Formats: sequence, C-alpha cells, structure tokens
Amino acid sequence: MLLALSAWLVPGSGHLWLGRRVKGLIFLVALTTMFTTGLALNGRLFPFQASEPLVFLAAVADLAMGLPYFLAWALKIGEGQVAAVSYEYANAFLIVAGLLNMLVVLDVYDTAVGRK
Repeated sequence: MLLALSAWLVPGSGHLWLGRRVKGLIFLVALTTMFTTGLALNGRLFPFQASEPLVFLAAVADLAMGLPYFLAWALKIGEGQVAAVSYEYANAFLIVAGLLNMLVVLDVYDTAVGRK
C-alpha cells in the first residue's frame, strides 16, 4: 500500500521504487508536463461540489494527480479563465493527467503483486 501511495503522490515514483527507472522517469516527466501545461493554458482545478456531479468527478480527476495538485492548490494556481481560448483544452490536460496517473498507480500495484 505504501508503494501505491507513493505512486499516487509523485507520478512515476512507484516505478522508480520498483527499479523501473526509464518507465518511472517517463511517467514523471510526461504526467507532470501534462498537468503544468493545463495550468499554463489557464485551466481550472475544479472544486469539490457534490451538488454538481460532473464538477465533482472533474475535481476527483484533478486530485488524482497527487503532489502537483496540492502544490498548485496551495499556490492558488489553477483558478482558470473561462474567457481564455485554451480553457477547455487546459481542463482536458488537467483531468487526463490525473486519470492517467491513476492508471500508472494501478500498473505499479499489479507489478508489485506479480500480476504483470
């Protein structure tokens, strides 16, 4: 479980922990780049609003990015600009980065328990 927590918190760290350095570095660079690109393009880190299910799911996907999400939240980056031309693309980058990180966490877990 500690391995999966590490893999969620820092993208790619689980693979690095397992000794899969190239894979871990690729995930670290690719997912962090996707997330920062989303922020740079004026994307929004969605709030947790249970009254709006799609906004809530987007917030869960953003949170799935781990430490980069918490850093952006603490620095108040990711408030988004709806009027920006790149707003929707930026949100897609942020959401997909988090969802891909969850797939990476599942891959680490499967590798650690011997399913792969």
